[in-house]
Amino acid sequence: MTLGEVVGAVVSTVKDDHFIGQKLMLVQPIDTDGQPIGVTFIALDRVGAGKGDRVLVNREGGGAKIMFSTVMPVQAVIVGVVDGLEVTYRDA
Repeated sequence: MTLGEVVGAVVSTVKDDHFIGQKLMLVQPIDTDGQPIGVTFIALDRVGAGKGDRVLVNREGGGAKIMFSTVMPVQAVIVGVVDGLEVTYRDA
């Protein structure tokens, strides 16, 4: 799973039939402090996330495909909107 923030949407008037009616979002990976890390990517939204939401993203293709009843070309799926985050650090 990847923690991220939705930074925008992808609009496509022509797309594969599997994606008709699906919402594609741009997600910026973030660390536990909310700071950007890594490269922005596109994820299929299954939970109704919006711009500015912190989200959990499944970025493994096989696991992402399990969420759908048909085989579709998907690699990243937003599976949750994060309401809160609590981090506890332990001394080594």
